[in-house]
Amino acid sequence: MLAPARLGKAALTLAAAAVLAAGLTTDAHAASGQIRYWNFAQNEVDIANPPDNVCINLQFHAWLLANDTDKTLSYFFGADCTNFTGNLDPGRAVANQSPLSVRIIG
Repeated sequence: MLAPARLGKAALTLAAAAVLAAGLTTDAHAASGQIRYWNFAQNEVDIANPPDNVCINLQFHAWLLANDTDKTLSYFFGADCTNFTGNLDPGRAVANQSPLSVRIIG
């Protein structure tokens, strides 16, 4: 049987490893930054730190779409990520493509 001091150290080590693993997992599944989009009337919507590989339906067809994240963004003409239109690298924007949904891909 282990001494109480050794059990305490083992428990502390396991707890620290679990917290570290959870923190790394959370950071790995979201892009840092924002997806920004505007309609023709210049109403702007921002999506902060969007999750990876999750389809996001926009509130309206975007006249201008800006990828201000650190990952590549796919954009789609239809809702629910249907009718693939193109990819947008980090720091890039596109106009007149009218996407209705987006997904961070990498």
